[in-house]
This record gives sequence, structure tokens and C-alpha cells, in this order.
Amino acid sequence: MKAMVLEKQGSPLVLRNLPIPEPKDEEVLVEVQACGVCHTDLHIFEGELPARRLPLILGHQIVGKVVTVGKNVSGIASGDLVGTPWLFSVCGECVFCRRGRENLCENARFTGYDVDGGYAEYFLAHRDSVYPLPQDYKVTELAPLLCGGVIGYRAYRAAGLEKGDVLALFGFGSSAHLVLQMARYEGHEVFVFTRSPHHKLLAWELGASFVGDAEDTPPATFQAALVFAPSGYLIRKALEHLAPGGKVVACGIYATPIPEIPYELIYKERSVQSIANSTRNDVRELLAMAKQYHFTVSTEVYPLEEANVVLERLKKREIRASAVLVP
Repeated sequence: MKAMVLEKQGSPLVLRNLPIPEPKDEEVLVEVQACGVCHTDLHIFEGELPARRLPLILGHQIVGKVVTVGKNVSGIASGDLVGTPWLFSVCGECVFCRRGRENLCENARFTGYDVDGGYAEYFLAHRDSVYPLPQDYKVTELAPLLCGGVIGYRAYRAAGLEKGDVLALFGFGSSAHLVLQMARYEGHEVFVFTRSPHHKLLAWELGASFVGDAEDTPPATFQAALVFAPSGYLIRKALEHLAPGGKVVACGIYATPIPEIPYELIYKERSVQSIANSTRNDVRELLAMAKQYHFTVSTEVYPLEEANVVLERLKKREIRASAVLVP
């Protein structure tokens, strides 16, 4: 099979011909039809996240058809269209798993980080990381739901919005353009802060009531802010316009340092929270929401061999929303 392989962090991915893997007892062999490209891939590629194994096949927003399954796999059959997200497997035994917080599992393994991912023609999934997908979407539209959608959904629910609350989004890409739609479907006004002209245009198209730069003053305070850009500076900026009792949610797996925060910016019970990974239930709930509302998923599709080009474009903020690789 063809695969784009990370052999050294900071160096271009290398196109390799590798053997098609064979599934073990609890694994599922999937023929990849689409794989989304995520900022987490970029952080691993550039070394901002330490390597856990090399060589490595990146990619954790994987859509494909089941080829064959291991002997301990049930409920999944050859030919099924399935998706696999960032969370590959959990131990089920640590204190976090026992408390229903498997996203913090001490022994979790992640797709495209601890195990090979979807920048390839075939992929081995764990039986617990395979999900049936909603109909009426293209495979290239489904891929971004599996991380951009899932992490966005977890962050959106963590914000704790109530009726009439305004949501602010800092950074606007794969996750944020889906969260904007979640919030609008549920009746919330949305402010978007981004410096990219094409991101601003997309935010207006999807129903934002205010779109500006991070330095701009919004028309009102907001009750919650989700910070998707990997910038600690934006966490501080979000606090400047946050209503009393509001929450800023840091959504990335990596960010630059947060500048000094004056006490008055967190006074009146303002809070800052991070989001780490997701649970299997987050995936199921997001996919159910996608079935109910049918999101507009903005994608740019590239052949697998152009993965390096896509990562460079993502770094330069040239991707309008979601980039997807197709073998």
C-alpha cells in the first residue's frame, strides 16, 4: 500500500510502499477513502508534540470501508462504511476510565500518534474506535467531523451555554466552522475573531453576527469563548470581553504561552478551561447531531501524495476550513 510516512520530525513526509497490515484479534482493517488533515498532525510533524514512535503514519480523521476484521470483533462487517477519530483505545481500568473520563485515560492510545493513522491506503483500527457514519454526506465531508467536529462538540458543550448566551470563536477553521453551525442551530448568536480574509467570509456565510480581528471590540460581551488557534495570547484577549461568570475554553492540544493575566480579567467568577481529547460518547453524540442537522462541511480535497503541500498550507492558514486527503 502507499503511505505518506513521517520518518523525522521537521522533515517532509516520505511516500513509501508498505505491506497491507493484517488485523489482530481486536482490530479492523479499513481501506481508507478519505483522511482529514488536522492541526494536531502539524504539531506532531513539526515536533511541537514529542514523537512517541517513528516512523509514523499521521492522520486521525479517517473514513473508509471495512475489508476484514479480527476474530474478537463483532457488529462490524466487510463493506461497512466507518470512521475512526483521534482516540484509538483506552485501558478501562485507570481512575479516569472508572470515573467516566476516558479522555484523560492514563494509558490511552491515539490514532496517528501512538499507532499508524490514515495518510495511507489502508489502516488498522481498534474495534472500539470504529463508528458507523451518517448518510447523505460525501466521504470527504465526513472526515472532518471525526476530529474538527468531535473536539468542537466537546468544547461547545463544555462552554455551558444557556438560552440567549452569545458564543465567541477565536480562530476559524475546521472545528470552528462546525461549532458556529452547532450554536446557530441551537439559537445562539456567534461572534468570530480571525485575521484571515477567507475565514472571515466563511464565518459571515455561515451566520456569524460579528466578524473581526482579535484586537477589535465586539458589539457586546459574550458568555463563553472557544479558542481554537494555538495562541495563548488569544486566551487573554478572550477574557477582556468575557461577561461575569463566563468561561474561556482552550480547545487545542498545543498553544504558545499565555501572557500575564491581570486579576480583574478573571474576577467575578470568570474561568479558563482546556479540552483534552474526547470520549467515545462525544463521537457518538456528534455524529447523531450531524445526522439531525446536516452540517455544511467546507472542504478542500487533495491526493494523498500532496500531504506535505497540505501541511504547509495549513501552517500558513491558507486552508479555508478542512483539508482532506484522498488515496
